[in-house]
Amino acid sequence: VGTDINVAFSPERIDPGNPTHLQSETPRVVGGATPECTSRAAEIIGRVTDSVYLVSSTDAAEATKLYENIFRAVSLALANEFADACGTLGLDPIEVTLAAGTKPYGFLGVFPGPGVGGHCIPCDPHYLLWQLSAEDHASPLIEQAMKSIAKRPGRVIERAGEVMAAGGRPLAGARVIVIGVSYKSGVRDLRESPALPIIEGLMREDAEVSYHDPLIPVLDLPGGGQLRSVAAPRGPDFDLAVVHTLHPGLDYTWAYDVPVVLDATYQFSGAAHRAVV
Repeated sequence: VGTDINVAFSPERIDPGNPTHLQSETPRVVGGATPECTSRAAEIIGRVTDSVYLVSSTDAAEATKLYENIFRAVSLALANEFADACGTLGLDPIEVTLAAGTKPYGFLGVFPGPGVGGHCIPCDPHYLLWQLSAEDHASPLIEQAMKSIAKRPGRVIERAGEVMAAGGRPLAGARVIVIGVSYKSGVRDLRESPALPIIEGLMREDAEVSYHDPLIPVLDLPGGGQLRSVAAPRGPDFDLAVVHTLHPGLDYTWAYDVPVVLDATYQFSGAAHRAVV
């Protein structure tokens, strides 16, 4: 290494579904096994981005990726916890987050939701925790954030039962439609999507579950079985709608006619009678 072959690491930096973050404008980190490896790799990465940041090793480059995604995971866990606090206090967490975001320094807000999906944020922190466990080193903040993230879909299911009970109906036997199942708006990606445990949890509660997501026409459930997206849902055909992912450019006005709407995105403002998680 460094003589016969050059070995380096440059973690990806992509924002799926967001076309405004171009690769050419996104700085990339590069760390090589030797200084020569770093230099040669930087030449290649420099062809796809205008900014290359060099670090001392492949380990430092990998740790950079972990820190970025752990920061995001902790922020999302905090956003969900703060949303629950706002619910207790009768406040709108989106309104409060947008207001806090007007501060030009010291605040990097994210919105709450039904959970955390994708191939990075739900997974990467565990790589670090596994490595640290071998060194008998605890990271309680990261550990707690990941536990909180793992529990979030269960809270959505619990809340579904609460809003149905408030209307005098049990969740068992209810006709439930989950709106959007991909892990993020505008992407055709089911990896680690909170919709999967939410759907399975609703089924365990004996609800009759359907879903609507034109980007995901067929859904294979982790525990076995398969569902197909309802192509043209009608609001009156369901007792409860759980809003999980809203894709841009789609018409969701039909959901206004569902008697009970549980908005796990906190942003489905069109249904005046909606409840939030």
